[in-house]
Order: sequence, then C-alpha cells, then structure tokens
Amino acid sequence: MRKLLAVIFISLLIKSGYGQDIQFSQFYASPLFLNPAFAGSAEVSRFGINFRNQWPGLDQTFIAYSAYFDHFVNNKNSGIGLIINGSYQTLNNLANNEVGLAYSYRLKIGNGSFLHMGAQGSYATRSAAFDEVVLSAQLDIDRGVVLPGSVNGFPEDRTRTFLDVHSGLLFYNDKVWFGVSGHHLTQPNISYIEGDFDPLEIRVSMHGGVKFDLPRGVINDFLNNTRQERTLAFAFNYKRQGLFDQLDLGAELFFDPVILGVWYRGLPTRIGLPNNEALIVMLGFLFENGVQVGYSYDFTLSALGWRNSGGAHEVSVRYDFIQQLWGPRNRKGLPSFKF
Repeated sequence: MRKLLAVIFISLLIKSGYGQDIQFSQFYASPLFLNPAFAGSAEVSRFGINFRNQWPGLDQTFIAYSAYFDHFVNNKNSGIGLIINGSYQTLNNLANNEVGLAYSYRLKIGNGSFLHMGAQGSYATRSAAFDEVVLSAQLDIDRGVVLPGSVNGFPEDRTRTFLDVHSGLLFYNDKVWFGVSGHHLTQPNISYIEGDFDPLEIRVSMHGGVKFDLPRGVINDFLNNTRQERTLAFAFNYKRQGLFDQLDLGAELFFDPVILGVWYRGLPTRIGLPNNEALIVMLGFLFENGVQVGYSYDFTLSALGWRNSGGAHEVSVRYDFIQQLWGPRNRKGLPSFKF
C-alpha cells in the first residue's frame, strides 16, 4: 500500500513540477528560451542573464535562471547560440538544469523581410529529494499528528538525464514580427518509477507584435544635442503545454535610454476556468557601452493573492558587444521588445 501511495505521490509531484516549463515575464530578454530561431536575430554578438524569484512571500519559493550567448555570422546568414537554463523548488529540492546549442538560418523573403528557421539540441537533468516527504498513510487526522515512517518505496536514483530537441520559426521586418516555437519535441521520459513512462509535454508558443516609431526628441547632455529614439510596441505571447495554457499581452515604450513596459498575463474569458494570473510592470535602461538592464515585478491577480505570494521579482542583464567579436557589425536586427 505504501509503495502504491509513493507511486501516486511521485506522479503528482512530477506532473506539477515538470508539467510546465519555467516562464519569464521578460521573455524577450531570454530570446533563445522563447524560440531558438532568435539565435543571431540581433545581428550582433550578445550575452544575457535572467533571474526570477517567484512567490517570495511563501515559505517555499521557486527560483529560475537563464544565461545565453548568441552571434550572427553575416557571410553565412546564420545565427549560433549557447543557452543554460535552470530552476529550483525548495519544497522538495526539485532542480531542473539544461544546456543547449542553437542554430538558425536567415532567409530573405522580400524587401526588408526575413525568416529565421531555428533548432536547438539540449542535454537536461532533473533531480528531486523525497527524504522529507510525508505519505498519506503517515497522517493521523484524528490526533493531528504525523506518524513516523520511512521512505521505502521511493526510488533511490533521484536524478534523470535526457536529450531534448526544440525548433522554431521567426518572421520579421522593420515593423512587425511573428514567431512560433515547439519545445520538447522528443517528449523525453521524466518518470522516476522504473518501467513507467511519463513524457515531458510539448510546449508550443506563438508570439509577435508591432512597433510604431514616435517623433524623435533631442537629448541635451550639455556638450552636444543627440537625436533621441522613441518607439511604442505592442506584443503578445501565447503558450500551451499539456493541459495548461497562458496568454501575455503588453506594451513597451522606448524613450531612449529608458524602457517602460506593462503586461497582463491570463485568460479571463476562458469558460469554466477563469485565469487571471498577474499584472506585470517593467523598467529598463540601455547604456551606450552596450549594457542593458531590466527589472520587472509581477502583481499576483490569482486566488493565491498578492499579499500572500509576494508576487515575483525578475532581473535581466544583457550586453551587446560594441566591438563585434568577429565578422562585420550590423545594428539593424528585428523590431521586437527589448525585454
């Protein structure tokens, strides 16, 4: 009986912990995680780091991070990238880590329009600790105590490793962009139970937007006047994985060197399952030395509550190499959100 309960518990643990990938509010600040077709899309060498602390107000929190490097090889019309993702859940020491290599090919399909076709291969590990797990058979509800017990029935090998494949397409010109990506196409087995098969669900994402150029201003730095770039962009990101789906809608104002953004995450019109997850605000800065810094905060709108959860903090840092590492430098790139 205890082994059966262990199997049931582990299945629930896997479904809740692995059923959905980590998500970033600043998903354009982690472009390779969003879509491998973004590799090289900035047409410069760049390096970025993302860190997210979700629900810090709870006793048990969820932390996620991502780091990437990508470069556009101009004479090959190709982008290459390296990405490292990870997450950690304190409730059961659930840790996910992934290292991937991405490649994209850029195809010119019109006057100023391009199509990136990308793919990524990854090596991933998943691990968990069941030592402090309490089985339902150990609960004495009448007395309100937890009976002593062992972790017999739980697997001794608590780490899983596997290979994974992602792919995507990205279309853009100087005003609009649209992309679609599929992750975990091989649906690797993530079950801890010997002989059991629990596939990691495919994550599908559709994302896009439009950018409007605003009248340029003038920045007076007391030495000279420079023209100030001003743009307003609207974007969306819809993602689905297994039984779960989510929609992000937002706007971003670029008032060089300041970026202001606001997002809504949820599906409030969904019949039978209203989903209002978060309202997100973002502040970013772009510096002349190539450093770009963004901070966002999620105000929880779900039943979990903002005061209880503490929302979510997210920080991203990106560096566009002023002196291109190799090959010619091109600043055009695509018109998507900065963060």
